[in-house]
Amino acid sequence: MSHSILQENPSRWYLRYAALRQSLLGTPLAALADTVPDDLLPTLNHGDLPRWRAALDALPDWQAANVDLEHGVHLRRATPPSEAEQAQLAQVLMGLHPWRKGPYDLFGVPIDTEWRSDWKWERLLPHITPLAGRTVLDVGCGNGYHCWRMAGAGASQVIGVEPMLLFNLQYWALRRYLPQWPVHLLPLTFEQLPPNLGAFDTVFSMGVLYHRRSPFEHLLGLREALRPGGELVLETLVVDGPRDHVLVPPGRYSRMPNVWFLPSPATLESWLLRAGFVAPRVVDVTVTSTEEQRPTDWMTWESLPQDLDPANPALTVEGHPRPTRAIVVARKPQ
Repeated sequence: MSHSILQENPSRWYLRYAALRQSLLGTPLAALADTVPDDLLPTLNHGDLPRWRAALDALPDWQAANVDLEHGVHLRRATPPSEAEQAQLAQVLMGLHPWRKGPYDLFGVPIDTEWRSDWKWERLLPHITPLAGRTVLDVGCGNGYHCWRMAGAGASQVIGVEPMLLFNLQYWALRRYLPQWPVHLLPLTFEQLPPNLGAFDTVFSMGVLYHRRSPFEHLLGLREALRPGGELVLETLVVDGPRDHVLVPPGRYSRMPNVWFLPSPATLESWLLRAGFVAPRVVDVTVTSTEEQRPTDWMTWESLPQDLDPANPALTVEGHPRPTRAIVVARKPQ
């Protein structure tokens, strides 16, 4: 018999990195071993941390007998939980609100996240080098949804970096049931990683570049994280226009205060060439819809529908072109 969901686990299992650090020693990623302490919790001070810890400690001691990370993130027990058990699990997971990246299906509990991150994954997957056997870095990975999908696509090691503590704890909620999968999130910014790692076969940077005051510094850092011949998968906001056209919002963009540069797709390719990449190619340009990003029961705050001009949804509330995202793939020279 499994214990009650609301019973605290006898030992804490999250925010501990000693095993990861040990596994990195003697590998091309050995320089990462000193980026986090063995146990991160004693270093943290956040007002919501007690609520988040309570949620993690209340997770049931279940085993995932069936795991599908190829077609989504779906976990199943050998014996399906009752409706009452599912309701309790949903209550516990709601303690980690808001859930932005997903969706997830945990033992029959659907976590309907703000973003349909699976749609982005389906758009990019046909255009990238297959991930089977590759070492992957996911920069600004949120709660790690795409990291799990990378592992489901066969990656041998996935390292995500994400400075937001809540998103790391959401990852650990999944990790509770997927301890053997080669997916690790570090509570760091990309800039806190050791420079010039030159070790990853594939580096993803999705939804990060437009938040950088110096986009070229970010691109150069991504290049130096790759091994020679490694592949970059970059996704960012863009605007329509010719080569060398860039929108620099004078204030907010889509109500975000930290959006600095929105290039045209052709400009984005030229930036990658200037940063030392070869063969950049835009593989997808998609206008973000209110079906792909919206409020849900699992993310009840305002979202894209509130970011758009109600009189003209082709524009943001500030009068800029509505969010459009491009995916570009490029390589580091051999």
